[in-house]
Amino acid sequence: MNYTLSKQNEEIIMKLLHYFITDQNYNPVVLYGAKNEIWLENLDSDYKIIRIVSNYIHNDEQLNFDIYRTKQIMKSIKKKTFSLKVPTLSIFINLGDNVHMGNETNFDYITCVNVKTIDDIVKNNSILETFPDINKTLNYKEEGMNLFVKLTSEINKKTEQDAHKAEEIFKRNRPIITYILIALNICVFIAMYIWGNGSEDNTTLLMFGANNRFFVLYLNQFYRLITSSFIHIGILHLFVNMYSLYIIGSQIENFFGKIKYLIIYLGSAIFGSLLSICFHSGISAGASGAIFGLLGAIAYFGYHYRLYLGNVIRTQIIPIIILNLLLGFLTPGIDNAGHIGGLIGGIFISMICGLKYKENKSERINGIVLTGIFIAFIVFLISSI
Repeated sequence: MNYTLSKQNEEIIMKLLHYFITDQNYNPVVLYGAKNEIWLENLDSDYKIIRIVSNYIHNDEQLNFDIYRTKQIMKSIKKKTFSLKVPTLSIFINLGDNVHMGNETNFDYITCVNVKTIDDIVKNNSILETFPDINKTLNYKEEGMNLFVKLTSEINKKTEQDAHKAEEIFKRNRPIITYILIALNICVFIAMYIWGNGSEDNTTLLMFGANNRFFVLYLNQFYRLITSSFIHIGILHLFVNMYSLYIIGSQIENFFGKIKYLIIYLGSAIFGSLLSICFHSGISAGASGAIFGLLGAIAYFGYHYRLYLGNVIRTQIIPIIILNLLLGFLTPGIDNAGHIGGLIGGIFISMICGLKYKENKSERINGIVLTGIFIAFIVFLISSI
């Protein structure tokens, strides 16, 4: 009897793993100390976490402890993934008769389901509401060892495909566009000394395309919204921005691809320049608005790949953004409006461009809507000048 039950449990577990990994794009989560349970995550699903628990739970006290431990792990996942809530589906395969849970119980975003047979899965309302096709995909012609081999093979194949995609995304490529952008900035800086009076002369800055409210709004020289991002005031300004561009830009070019990277860079430069002229009437120049846009893009990327990047967003990316914005507010002469405009623009444009293997039509639409709202806000500010 115990042997038959064990084989039935193994079959249920394998079928569930096959369905959630190959059909629903869940990925295994490694948790140290978690025995006889499998954790799967898909942050784009209604249930962010799926737990398949094969550990024998004898009574209500053991169940309550399991729920408590799950909540503690969920707190850690919420911090790591920047999620306000992490709806979790716990599927218990081996509950004892002394556990008074019924077929389903809910505990603060944890839905617990008691499964004895495959029929318990396909008849459960909570599972069917989120995974309506599960009934069709859990039926197989194969049985016994043939079924086990088939499911294992397909799970391994899907896992290898996901690993290949991750390797492709994070593989280092030569950042050609970043090199070209750095070269253009350096060439413009040198040209200001050859054909002008240097990088700190206002006449030279305006001649080479620096940003200025009067020239943009009243003389309709809109090209300055882009050209100003290739002009720098002093060698230190150039060095800091080019070093930042090399470090951040090479990452974004690698993560988004060359064309999307260039769109994000130039789009962020334009938004930074637009917000700048809303708050400043003087001359402004520099690639920092575009670079802040790249910071916004890397934050957006990190959010979607947060399980790969670990705590990098919380401990590195966001602190860098906040620190640089604070320095902009505290340091005289820094065009922080341009920084903020570039940052916001970078996030919204990244949403529109989308991420490889993370295509989401609704998110792109949200990006377009938010970009439109941001443009309308800038137009309102300009009209009130």
